[in-house]
Amino acid sequence: MTDLSHVDDAGSVRMVDVGDKPMERRRAVARALVRMAPATVARLGDLPKGDALTTAQLAGIMAAKRTSELIPLCHPLPLTHASVDLRVVDDGVEITASAETTAQTGVEMEALTAASVAALTVYDMAKAIDKQMAFSVELVEKTKA
Repeated sequence: MTDLSHVDDAGSVRMVDVGDKPMERRRAVARALVRMAPATVARLGDLPKGDALTTAQLAGIMAAKRTSELIPLCHPLPLTHASVDLRVVDDGVEITASAETTAQTGVEMEALTAASVAALTVYDMAKAIDKQMAFSVELVEKTKA
């Protein structure tokens, strides 16, 4: 017996059966922080690869829509909304990603994927000028109504 939803009694991985769960409105929000040198922050609009913030916003939204293709055992969900907002701060970029659906399972993996891919995109676009960047990602909200 296991408490992990993606592992069966024999220890094998499985996709969770959500067929008996009711359709509910669900929302999740994830946050990422890409830490970088102040000199890198000052150049975010003028990087060798282009505008990092707009590119990261688009990449995050696209990633949210493809989460089930990227993460094994995730259910493909019909997203009703996905957003990625980026804010420049003194030591980097704060990213807030949200995802919404009306479905039988939660949408936190979509929000986390959006925030992660947006952070990776900022990292990729600035890595030529800052070798010390790092980022973190966390789930900050998960609701159903």
